[in-house]
Amino acid sequence: MLTAMGFATIGVVLVLLLSNRVSAVVALIGVPVAAALVAGFSPAEIGTFAGDGITGVATTAAMFVFAILYFGVMSDAGLFAPVVRRVLRFAGSNPVTIAVATVVLAMATHLDGAGATTFLITIPAMIPLYDALGMRRVVLAALTGLGAGVMNLMPWGGPTARAATATGVPANELWIPLIPAQAVGVLACLAIAFLIGHRERARLAAVATATATETEPVSAGAGAGVSAGTGAGAGAAAGPRPGSAGGDGSGTASGPVEDSEAALLRRPRVYWFNVALTVATVAALIAGVMPPELLFMLALVIALVVNYPGLSAQTDRVNAHARGAMLMASTLLAAGVFLGVMENSGMIEAMATALTGAMPAAIGPGLPLFVGVLAVPLSLLFGPDAYYFAVMPVLSAVGATFGVGAESIAQASIIGEETVGFPISPMTGSFYLLTGLAGVPIGTHIRFLLPWAWLVSLIMLAVALATGVIPLWAG
Repeated sequence: MLTAMGFATIGVVLVLLLSNRVSAVVALIGVPVAAALVAGFSPAEIGTFAGDGITGVATTAAMFVFAILYFGVMSDAGLFAPVVRRVLRFAGSNPVTIAVATVVLAMATHLDGAGATTFLITIPAMIPLYDALGMRRVVLAALTGLGAGVMNLMPWGGPTARAATATGVPANELWIPLIPAQAVGVLACLAIAFLIGHRERARLAAVATATATETEPVSAGAGAGVSAGTGAGAGAAAGPRPGSAGGDGSGTASGPVEDSEAALLRRPRVYWFNVALTVATVAALIAGVMPPELLFMLALVIALVVNYPGLSAQTDRVNAHARGAMLMASTLLAAGVFLGVMENSGMIEAMATALTGAMPAAIGPGLPLFVGVLAVPLSLLFGPDAYYFAVMPVLSAVGATFGVGAESIAQASIIGEETVGFPISPMTGSFYLLTGLAGVPIGTHIRFLLPWAWLVSLIMLAVALATGVIPLWAG
């Protein structure tokens, strides 16, 4: 019963999210609660399940709200405007360069292994560039996810650490043989960014040509506002704030502050103070000086007091960015309900047992290969704890009967499951942070990123097979 309800629940949620038929809040709360009721759990039990899940994501939701407010205030004050101008001059307003830079920045900021930190640094920094050029925000979310995902194999990353715990094999011993595969994965991500950047440049050129045609006989130079080589105009640098993009994920929606008002909100006299405050905040975030939610709370307090003294000005700035922050905070809390019900009801454990029990004995010797091939899609079904502590031990036990070592199952798993796959996984809180910061609908993001993430994972798997780290067939 639990097995069937678990698969049905995840299937319905994925269909609803991928089709954009209902809001994420409706799908993530309504479906698992209804499934738990059908499975025979009492309202009191379901309330306990949901409460545990909400508790697990509460700090992430708080961090999200105050991070959005902080970066929104910094954007209003003009922190990103000079960066946009300089980078655009350096890149020649080239979407290819911007795309590659996104992946590189995500890789660099994910060296600490924390997805939330990576997204909080990369997305707000790059959004003004994407909006200035007219690039789609779904591209920003996808490339940020790719860069973070390929670096998530590090031994201090969550999946590798969990795999090491579950198998008893030291994390370094799991990771070091996979370094060649990871290096090729990095190159694959850069190549994908280069390709997607070229596609964006072609799309923007087509938009510019169509706009110029529609506005004829207006003289040349008065035509398209956005092109692959000219940017988007003087006011575009401020761009929409994180979480404010339209429903199509294109990132072309207007921000909460119009150009005329934006000029009044600039604070050039305290620009370098804002830079120092932001650098200090990011450094403290990476160093783990204090909990991220408290760190952004304090940073927001300082930013408001210095840039917009007075009750009226501070209230206006908070209100200007509160809508996007609260919408995604509600999604995070809804995700907590989903995760809590699925895990505490036993549905996840039942699904894991059923999957491993239904495995044909004939594929046993090639189990690592099959695990590696399916690693990224499995991220859509199982969170890191559920997979590495429930599913993988069972897979390892099955593999042992065919002479497959537990370390091979673990290495095949971390090729993609909640590593390259975590940016598309509705089973992790940071997934909602990524889509929320970029302002991209969940279904749009998964459909766009899934093929690319799976491709990178398969490329790394091919290298691991070629180097003998993962056996093609046991015996």
